[in-house]
Formats: sequence, C-alpha cells, structure tokens
Amino acid sequence: MNMQRSREKKLLLHVCCAPCATHVVQELESSFTVRAYFFNPNIHPEKEYYLRLSEFRRYASLTGIEIIEGEYETEDWFADIEGYEGEPEGGERCRLCYLHRIRKTAILAGKMHYDFFTTTLTTGPTKKADVINEIGTAAGEECGVEFLCADFKKRGGFKKSCELSKQFALYRQNYCGCTFSKNN
Repeated sequence: MNMQRSREKKLLLHVCCAPCATHVVQELESSFTVRAYFFNPNIHPEKEYYLRLSEFRRYASLTGIEIIEGEYETEDWFADIEGYEGEPEGGERCRLCYLHRIRKTAILAGKMHYDFFTTTLTTGPTKKADVINEIGTAAGEECGVEFLCADFKKRGGFKKSCELSKQFALYRQNYCGCTFSKNN
C-alpha cells in the first residue's frame, strides 16, 4: 500500500463497522481527504445492523469523519449470495458479499468523482486481503476510479483497531455480520 499521496486527493472508504474503521481512518487521513460510506446489507438481524450503524455514527461524530449512509437493501444482497448460504466462512459466499459491497462503493466513488476508494474489510483477521484487493481493483476499473489496495490488519493494524475500539468504548461484534456467519 503506497500512501505517499497528496492529501488533496479524495478517498471514499467503505466501512463495515466502527471497530474496523478506527485504525484505517487514522492511517488514511494523513494522506487523503476521507469520507466514509457505511453500506452493509449483509448484516443481520436488522437490530444488529442498526446497532453497528449507530456505533459508527457515534465514532464519526467523535472523530469528525463525514459519513454517507447506504440503503439497507437486503433483498439484493440475498439475491447475490443465493445458492451459497451453506458455504463455510471465508468461502464463495464471502467473496460474493465483498463483491456486492465493494462494487456499490466503486459506483458511488465514480459518480461522486473520488480519486480513490478502498474498504475496511481487510482489517479483520480472517478476511482475505488478496481476494478483497482483486475485487476492488476490478470494480475500480469498471467504474473508472482507482482502488487503493491494502491489508489493514498487517503491521499491527488489527491490534491497533482493538486498542482504539477500547479507547472509544465501541461495541465489538462477535461475528462478521450475515446470518450465515453467525451460525458458523
């Protein structure tokens, strides 16, 4: 990840949850003007979705990060992963879930004329950064905006996110978000 870029460049950051955003936002803000996009129709049940959104809003208000809130369009997400509900965590269902959220972020970044976009998804210790970066790069090419490839869990990133979550007293979930990951 080359972050030696001008702070004048705008980056749209897909955020999966407040804990994953903490370290990533700190790292990116020194190189970019960052705006966060909370788009996670994979999170179930609905009560959990709104709890995570509320925590991210609280974190954003404490840190001054600007947010765009995506729609909670669960029907499209379920249609995209149909047939893969029984896949193990980290399998094809997860790849399709990443694709759904990253593509939507790329489309928005392109429409809003961002220079770059990326995601907090690589902060999680079980998330495959190579898969996420491949999806992001392809989506960026499709939408005409550059995807910033990263593995935010590296160099102590996951540990830093845990420390910052504690510092901000953030709710930390114990499953990825979808109803299928909760059952694994």
